[in-house]
Amino acid sequence: MYHQGDAMKIGVIQTGNVRAGLSAQFGEYPAMFDALLNGGEGPGFHVEAYPVVDGAALPSPAAADGWLITGSRHGVYDDLPWIAETKAFLRAARAAKRPIVGVCFGHQILAEAFGGSAIKHPGGWRLGVETYRVVNRPAWMADAPEALRLHSLHQDQVVAIPADAQVWATSPGCAYAGLSYGDPDAPDAVSIQPHPEYAIPFARALYDHLLAQGRLPADLGAAALESVGQQVDNARLGRWFADYLRGKAASRA
Repeated sequence: MYHQGDAMKIGVIQTGNVRAGLSAQFGEYPAMFDALLNGGEGPGFHVEAYPVVDGAALPSPAAADGWLITGSRHGVYDDLPWIAETKAFLRAARAAKRPIVGVCFGHQILAEAFGGSAIKHPGGWRLGVETYRVVNRPAWMADAPEALRLHSLHQDQVVAIPADAQVWATSPGCAYAGLSYGDPDAPDAVSIQPHPEYAIPFARALYDHLLAQGRLPADLGAAALESVGQQVDNARLGRWFADYLRGKAASRA
């Protein structure tokens, strides 16, 4: 059981892999989230990865003090056994009162698991550094500014939210960019569509790699590359997620 002041175990449900050719330099997504969560002050986090995308079994929700779901090249609507199993796991983790954080695919699958919907959006790709307006400021978002700037990389997005979801960040191209579930000040889960785990060098290398492979529209990919280097709010999101996970876990103890 987690006690306030202890290091906290976070299980990372790894639903995607860093592209071949980039992982040797930048590592895998669990390591990026380890750096994000452990970048601030306070007791540290011990991160353990569960690569379900590679066939790893999902553990019991009680196997960690909190959970985080990564991004993925897959869609939440894909007919893959691990996707359905992850949705069921998230409902069980919520029932077990384990705090949950979702990013990109993780943001979308949380919405689906709790009664919302995510699709391949007719608006197409969202790429590069984008601005998200902060529309709610619950207790776990200390000193929230008017807007956030973060790296984006997605075609899919949430288009319908569950009944108990609150929107805390939005943009013209992504209405439901930040969500929380349950009590706004002590939510059961929080999530965001863009990528606070993308350090600037990785974002630049990833956009460049995808553009060179023809996986992105040339004009949008070039604009995304041009945007890299602008100041982003990764550290702020890392601090918010860390404070949320610690606070929610402590309230359960």
